[in-house]
Amino acid sequence: MEPTHKLDVLGHYCPVPVNHARNALLKLNVGEILLVVADDPETIHDIPLLVSRMGHNLLGTEENSGEFHYTIEVKQ
Repeated sequence: MEPTHKLDVLGHYCPVPVNHARNALLKLNVGEILLVVADDPETIHDIPLLVSRMGHNLLGTEENSGEFHYTIEVKQ
């Protein structure tokens, strides 16, 4: 699925990426897809936990050269 929105939090560290991702997800409608791009290694644990707690669907996680890409589908 192609992202409908992108959130770039490169250069930001905990708790900024998770807070920005949460705020972005709250503004989206059901069915929209958010791509979060981060370079904070803590997001490996924090983003999936956030997605789960908010009731959304983590479609994919990729790591490439220190960048982490999280594709999230808004479910509710």
